Amino acid sequence: MSRSVRTLFDSAEKLRKSLEYPLQSDSSIFQENLKVAINTYEECRQLADQISLFSHNESLDDISSADLRYLLIDYHLAQLILKSIASDRRDVLPRAREQFESFLELLDIYGILSKGDRKLHEQYLDAPSSFSTISTSNAALRRESKIARFTEEKDLKKKLEHLDQNPAALQNDDALLREIHLTNVKLCTHLTFQSLESISQEIHILALAPPTPIARTLGPDDRMLNGQTMKPYSNRLDNPLSQLVAGGKGGPILSKDGKPLQPFTLLDSRQRLQQRVFKSGHNLPTMTIDEYLEEEKRRGGIIEGGGEQSELRPEPDEDNLDKADEETMKARDWDDFTESNPKGSGNTLNRG
Repeated sequence: MSRSVRTLFDSAEKLRKSLEYPLQSDSSIFQENLKVAINTYEECRQLADQISLFSHNESLDDISSADLRYLLIDYHLAQLILKSIASDRRDVLPRAREQFESFLELLDIYGILSKGDRKLHEQYLDAPSSFSTISTSNAALRRESKIARFTEEKDLKKKLEHLDQNPAALQNDDALLREIHLTNVKLCTHLTFQSLESISQEIHILALAPPTPIARTLGPDDRMLNGQTMKPYSNRLDNPLSQLVAGGKGGPILSKDGKPLQPFTLLDSRQRLQQRVFKSGHNLPTMTIDEYLEEEKRRGGIIEGGGEQSELRPEPDEDNLDKADEETMKARDWDDFTESNPKGSGNTLNRG
């Protein structure tokens, strides 16, 4: 039994709204439900094309208020495609961009685009790869344009919430129902241009990325190198100790009969471990403080002198006349120097 456009659209909307709950987009359940939603929207769009739900010869007034919501089939389909995960992101972006273009083209045919949106649509058609919602490079003008578009989006959401407050009134008020659908279409148009700008930027970034290397499956011939099988992968950079001792050769040390197959060294590690069983957990001192000071003194690490002993001067020997004459001459020389160089004479502060 074939389903109608209304039934398919309602099923697709239910699936789409279920994906808005906080689920991980990379989970298998999310991707499975996403795939079902995309297939349902595509089936709904194919059926709408078969029955010619929208025609190039019609105007906006020819579309009934109940059928206005079907204008968003391509938009919802594009948004869901952007959430899908593929091995190559470059396969997903053109597919979503194509659905956004179909959505804008349908709105342009019925004259739903506003003057500003029509101008953005023309800019996109002229240069899709470098499209931007703000064409100016002036920082102040870009900031004002962003604020204006954000305010417009906020007003559309606020108006849509206000119109949806009384669902029962929509059944008897065709004008209100029509206004709600057109407001929702205008909001989706606003978000479409943002998505197209993001897609263009992402495609540009992916074009600069290096190509993904192709994984090659090793065959039987590739697994043999010089008659030896390839070693299993390991994060270890150095070879095991047994291979280092054996000059890079691996294998067991002893044969099944107990015959040595490669040289090895017997260590007393068992005795050393046994001695450390009752050892303290910290390093014990190996010498006393006096022994340490004697060793430092022998190495010249201790400077003697200073303190009160440095103030004691030996009394002069009166019988040593040479020493007395030397001290007298030293005192006279100092007196002559102080007379020739009075205190402060050297500090002239650049005054000569």
